[in-house]
Amino acid sequence: MSKSLVIVESPAKAKTIGKYLGKDFEVLASVGHIMDLPKNDIGVELKKRTFEPTLVVSPGKEKVVSQLKKAASKADHIFLAPDPDREGEAIAYHLALQLGVSAKEKQKIQRVTFNEITKKAVQDAFQHAREVDQNLVDAQQTRRVLDRLVGYQISPLLWDKVRRGLSAGRVQTVAVRLIVEREREIGNFKPVEYWTLDAFLHPEKQADGKFKARFVGIDGEPVRVANGTDKEGKDQFIASALPDKKSMDEVVSALQDAKWSVVSVESRQQQRRPLAPFITSQLQRDAASKLGFNVRRTMGVAQRLYEGVEIGSEGPVGLITYMRTDSPRVSPEAKESAREWITKNLGSHYLPATPNSYKGKKDAQDAHEAIRPTDASHTPDSVAKYLTDEQLKLYRLIWQRFVASQMTPAQFDITTARIAAASAKTGKTYDFRVSGSVLRFDGFLKVYEVAEDKNSDEEDESKNKLPNLDGVSRLELEKLAAEDHFTSPPPRYNEASLVKVLEERGIGRPSTYASIITTIQDREYVTKISSRFYPTEIGMVVCDLLVKNFPYIFDTQYTARLEEELDDIEEGKEKWTDLLKGFYGYFEKELKVAEKHMEDIKRMEEKTDEKCDLCGSPLLLKWGKFGSFYACSAYNKKDPTSCTFTKENTANKPDLNTPEAENAAEQEEYCENCGKVMVLRRGPFGMFMACPDYNADPPCRTFRKLSSKQQQKQSAPQPTGEACPQCGKPLVLRQGAYGEFVSCSGYPKCKYVKQNIIEGMKCPKCGTGDIAERKAKRGNLFWGCTNYPKCDFTSNYKPVAEKCPECNNPYLLEKTLKSGIYLECPNKKKGAEEEAAAPKKKGKKAAEPEQQGPVVCTFSKRIGDAPPPPTAETHGPVVEKGDKKHELQPA
Repeated sequence: MSKSLVIVESPAKAKTIGKYLGKDFEVLASVGHIMDLPKNDIGVELKKRTFEPTLVVSPGKEKVVSQLKKAASKADHIFLAPDPDREGEAIAYHLALQLGVSAKEKQKIQRVTFNEITKKAVQDAFQHAREVDQNLVDAQQTRRVLDRLVGYQISPLLWDKVRRGLSAGRVQTVAVRLIVEREREIGNFKPVEYWTLDAFLHPEKQADGKFKARFVGIDGEPVRVANGTDKEGKDQFIASALPDKKSMDEVVSALQDAKWSVVSVESRQQQRRPLAPFITSQLQRDAASKLGFNVRRTMGVAQRLYEGVEIGSEGPVGLITYMRTDSPRVSPEAKESAREWITKNLGSHYLPATPNSYKGKKDAQDAHEAIRPTDASHTPDSVAKYLTDEQLKLYRLIWQRFVASQMTPAQFDITTARIAAASAKTGKTYDFRVSGSVLRFDGFLKVYEVAEDKNSDEEDESKNKLPNLDGVSRLELEKLAAEDHFTSPPPRYNEASLVKVLEERGIGRPSTYASIITTIQDREYVTKISSRFYPTEIGMVVCDLLVKNFPYIFDTQYTARLEEELDDIEEGKEKWTDLLKGFYGYFEKELKVAEKHMEDIKRMEEKTDEKCDLCGSPLLLKWGKFGSFYACSAYNKKDPTSCTFTKENTANKPDLNTPEAENAAEQEEYCENCGKVMVLRRGPFGMFMACPDYNADPPCRTFRKLSSKQQQKQSAPQPTGEACPQCGKPLVLRQGAYGEFVSCSGYPKCKYVKQNIIEGMKCPKCGTGDIAERKAKRGNLFWGCTNYPKCDFTSNYKPVAEKCPECNNPYLLEKTLKSGIYLECPNKKKGAEEEAAAPKKKGKKAAEPEQQGPVVCTFSKRIGDAPPPPTAETHGPVVEKGDKKHELQPA
C-alpha cells in the first residue's frame, strides 16, 4: 500500500493532524524553518542587482533535513502543510527545495493549507492540494532580504560609532522611534490648568432623587479652555471648563442664590452593535487589557490552542482557527454553528434575522478567517478541565467574542437633561447638563463585555443614574463641587497600545507584532516598567543616529508603504525585484553618506559647564560601555597621579532607578510557542530560561538567554563563608564564562581562585603540582596539573589516588559509562591501541626484533550505578552540533 508523507512545523500540530489522516499517512515536523540566509555572509547578490538570496540549511537542522529526506524517499506522495501564511509558504518552499531535487521527486510534492485543524478542514485540504504559491514565497523572501540588507550593512556602523554588539532592524527601529518620540513628547509636555464644576441636585421636595450635573456654559455660550494645537495646527479646547480659580470663584459666588430649573428632558434609544470576531491585533489588545497577557504570551497560548489540545476521549483537538490574520471574515458553517448555540442556550430573541457579516480594512489576507473557535459547541466550561489556566482564559475570550458577534445589538435608553441656574446677583443664566443611560436589552453584552478605554481622561456621563424628571420643573441645590485639574501628557505605550499604533500606521503585520516587541526589549533599546515602555539611553542614541542618517529608510510612512508593496507582491501585482531595486537605491545613497558623516559617539568628548568634585577642572561628557558619563578633563592615561574622577550622566535619561524599574527584570517571561511561564534553569554555561514543557509530549523546546540585567543579578557574587588563604578577605561564588567558580572578593588586587583539588594526589608527570578539576570551552570537565603551563598533564577522566593492583601504576581513573561507574587503570588496552595506531613496516625491516612495548593492564572494577541521563533541567537544552541559532554561548 502506498504511503504518504505529511510535513508540518511543530510536533503538537503533527500529533493532531495524524489523528485525522490515518495509518496511510506519516506526519513529521520540521520544527520551524529549515533554511535561511547564511550567518557569516550577507547572502544577497548585490553586484548585478538581482538580489537573489543564497539559502543554506539552517545550522542545527542538518539532522532534521536528513530524517525528512529519508522519509520522503520512501513515500509515494509528499504533502507540505505548514501554516497558511507567507512564512508557512516559505517553509513549504524550502522543504520542496530539499526534498524535490529530481524531476520525479518534484512531481510527488504538493502543498496543503487549512485555517483550522479539524477533521473536516484537514481532509478537505488534502482534496484540494496545490502547488507552492510563489507569490507568497516571494513576499516573505523579500521581507527577509530587506531585513538582511538593513541589519547586515548598518549594524557594523553602530559597532564602530556607538558600541560593539548593537544591531539595527528595519521595522524594529521604527517601533523604537515611536517610543522615543512619545517619551520626548512627555518630556516637553506643558500641563494646562482647568476647573470643572458639578452641581448635586434633586427635584423639589424629593430629596431621594439626587443626581449630579456638569456646568457647560453661560447664557447659551459654552465654556471652554484653550489647550494648544493638534499635529495639524488646529486649535484644541477642553470643553465644559474654566481656566483658573478666579473664574470659578466668580461662578460659584453667582450660583449661591440662583434658582434651578429643568429646561428640557430628551430621551432616545441607542443601539450598541456587537464587535467583529478577533483579528490578531485586536486579540492581542483585548488579552492585554482583560487578561494581563503580553503579546508573546497571547500568541504562544493561541498557538497551542490552534495546534491541538488533548480533550479527553476526543484526543488532540484544534480548538481555534489560525491566529495570525487581518480578516474578520467567518465561514457560513461557523456562523450557523454559533446561531444554533445561541438559539438553544439563550433564545431566539438574541438571534438576528440574518447572520452578521463583517468586512476588514483590506483584502490582502482575506483568504483567512477571523480567530474563532473551530466548534461553538466546545464551550469554555465543557473543555475547562482539559486546559491550563492561561489556555482557558484565552479560549473563553475568543469563544465569547465570536458567539457575541452573531448576536443582536444591546439596547439602551439615553436621557439628557438640560438645567438652568438663574442668578439674581449677575443676571446671567448658568447652563448645566446631565446624561444617563439605562440598559433596556443586553443583547450581545450577555456574552461579551466590551473593554473600556483606560487612557481616556474624559468622564463618561452616560453611566450616571437619573431620577425620573418627567414633569419636574424646579430643582433644589444640595452642594457645588469645584475641582482643579491639569491636563495629562499622552501615556507611554504598553504592548496593547503599541500594537494598536503599529496597526493604525500600517507598520508590520499580524505575524510580526510579537517579534517586534520582543526584539526591541532583547536588544535593550527599551525597557518595560509597570507594563509601560521606556526607551533606554542606548535606545535613544541609536534611534537618533539612524533617523538622522537614514531619514528615508526609517520613515514611518515609507515603512508602511513597503508593507503595502509586500501585499502587492503576494497578490502578484508587483515583482519582488522591483521593490528591492527601489529600496536599495535609496538605502545605498544614505549608507554612503552615513559612513562618512555619522557622529562618532564612542569617541565623543563634549565640553560641559560641570566642574570636577575633586580638582575643580571642567568635566567632559564621554561615552562608555554603559552609556554616557562625566569624566575629569585633567585625566591623563600616561600620568598615574592625574585626576580619575567620573560620575554618571542622568540628564535627558529616563528614570530607570524607581522601585518599579528595579523589579522590571523580575517580571515573568512567557514561552513564545505555548505561552507558559518560563522557568530558570542551570546549564553548562550558566543560567537560562526554559519552557517547563521542554521534555513534555509533545515537547516545547523553547529557551532564552538571560538579558544583561538578569545576568548581572544572577552573576552577583555570593559569599561562601570562607576566607581567602592569600589575603584573608572573604571568598565569593561567581558566575564565569564557563560556569561557577570561587575566588577572592578582593579581586583585582588579589587574584586567588579556589580550585577543586583532588586530595592526597600529586601530578604523576611532574610530581610537584596538584591535580585540579577544570572546564573546557565546550563545557566538558577535565583534570589537569596546577603547574600548567610548565606541566601539561591532563586527563579526561577523574584521577583517583590508588595504586593499580595489577601493574602498580600510581593512580587509577574513575570512568562513568552507561553500564555504571568503574575504576580502571590508565594502562588498560593502552598497548593494543598504540600498536594498532603504529605504522606497519614493509620489506626486510619488518623482520627486525621488536622492542619492548608499553605496559598493558586489564584492571577494571565496577564501583557504582550510572547517573540518570542529562535533561534540559540539569544540563540545559540539547543543541546539535553547529546550531549557533539556539546554542547558549558563554557570557
